[in-house]
Amino acid sequence: FIFIIITLIFFSCNPPKDITIKVLETTDMHGSIFPYNFIDNDTSNHSLAQIASHIKYLRSKPGDIIVLLDNGDILQGSPSVYYYNFIDTQDVHIMARMFNYLNYDAGTVGNHDIEAGHKVYDRLVKEFDFPWLSANTVRTDNGKPYFKPYTVINRGGIKIAILGLTTPGIPNWLPPVLYKGMRFEDMVKTARKWIKIIKQKEHPDLIIGLFHAGHDYTYDGEDSTTCCNENASVLVARNVPGFDLILIGHDHDVWSDTIVNVAGDTVYIIDPGSHARYLGQVTIKLRWNKKLKKYIKHINPQILAVDTMPVDQEFMKKFQPDFNKIKKYVSDTVGILLQPLDGRKALFGDSKFVDFIHKVQLKISGAQISFAAPLSFNAYLDSGAVTVGQLFKLYKYENMLYTMRMKGSEIDKYLEFSVSHWFNTMHSPNDHLLKFKPNSNRLQYKYYNFDNAEGINYTVDLTKPDGQKVTITSLSNGQKFDTAAWYTVAVNSYRGNGGGGLMTRGAGIPYDSLQSRIIHSTDHDIRFYIMKTFEAEKFILPSVDYNWTLQPQDWVKTAAQRDWQILFGNDKNE
Repeated sequence: FIFIIITLIFFSCNPPKDITIKVLETTDMHGSIFPYNFIDNDTSNHSLAQIASHIKYLRSKPGDIIVLLDNGDILQGSPSVYYYNFIDTQDVHIMARMFNYLNYDAGTVGNHDIEAGHKVYDRLVKEFDFPWLSANTVRTDNGKPYFKPYTVINRGGIKIAILGLTTPGIPNWLPPVLYKGMRFEDMVKTARKWIKIIKQKEHPDLIIGLFHAGHDYTYDGEDSTTCCNENASVLVARNVPGFDLILIGHDHDVWSDTIVNVAGDTVYIIDPGSHARYLGQVTIKLRWNKKLKKYIKHINPQILAVDTMPVDQEFMKKFQPDFNKIKKYVSDTVGILLQPLDGRKALFGDSKFVDFIHKVQLKISGAQISFAAPLSFNAYLDSGAVTVGQLFKLYKYENMLYTMRMKGSEIDKYLEFSVSHWFNTMHSPNDHLLKFKPNSNRLQYKYYNFDNAEGINYTVDLTKPDGQKVTITSLSNGQKFDTAAWYTVAVNSYRGNGGGGLMTRGAGIPYDSLQSRIIHSTDHDIRFYIMKTFEAEKFILPSVDYNWTLQPQDWVKTAAQRDWQILFGNDKNE
């Protein structure tokens, strides 16, 4: 009894101290781990190696609690991770070794991590020294989470719960073999379920959402009522009370805001973009309120530019052997390019850049028609030796190649849909050729959905309204094109699974019917076959056949020159 009295007196005289927590978020790094661009063979001013120096600095300051989190998409986008995904599969994955070295506390799985396939991400789960989270990625056999749904960090007498969610749009982009045995559930419904469990079971002082999903829930025609909305982070913040802070990603936007949820509480949201260009840092001060006998939270989110941070030399020394291995891998020559390939020109019409991709797709698939888009906004390959690293410019993603069945009428509607998001309706040569956001120099829609076709001849009349611009005149072999006939079409797996909406909202194929349209899928990604094409042919002479043209040509030429200036300035133009 005396002991209890003394204890009560002690705590009444010595209430809990104010506590400062700094929550750090990396997201969508896509292999930007060294201050070096292995694709361009040049130095880079944004990398995990620089973020490492800031982490070390914060940890050197006494008193503050540091919580380090990653928000996914770490396994795609650079030769540095591709090498350890598919080439060197014996060593512990470089991302596991780097994150373990930096003592990450938790991470959330991104859609491009699932894209690497079971062998890769299942391996990472075992190699990480921290939990990889995704509450809404569940097993199809028992409905339980495939990854850990949440984790709790106990530090400095404070209990911090972190719930992970992954964008449920994955089935719209990836072949089912990559996520066999898994399904992706609605983020809002999942958050409601697990926030209740966390509160009842854990009683945390702070609840943080770590969501690999963006903030614009209206993206790609979706809205607040759309089930399994791709970018539902704000919807969760608004409709699921309990979160103090939500860290987001996926959309590559640099964005921060506050949301007042349905309970009247303020929720802070932060998105530090992509490719380690920025670091999310949220300072949370917990001040003890004697009257209420609880901590009052003061939250201050910041987005820090990484290019101002020095490279951590200890980090570089630790992983120098990995750097050397990757650099050797990307420096291997696969063939000789006899003329340059300029991906920028693919935005303005038929191009050597996309026609080369068509050539590979048609050869590998044996299809009659090929669909492809420029997957890099400003890729340029000069003539001369082409290395493994440069192939990532030519083809950015690890997409498989599908051969699918489509009716002629569906092909026509597919192209109309692409054109309607790509080109403006012109009334004079003073109009834009490309569709820009209002009062902006940014394209209104994503360039990687600007598909054109090979294997058919067609024109695009920009004076006509959307839906009436495309006229298909024939197959490229001279045969008649029949809207009632069936054709075999080569298309990447992202598009074949519904990515970008060209197959579904464009061609009008029901989403549930897409898998039945697939005749064949390759075992390797398209970049692999591009590399094999270079190795087999040794010398590549790219060409453009102008099987499709934009009309009226004089208007197009004038507008294209003006729009090129807007996008690329005074850079070289043909």
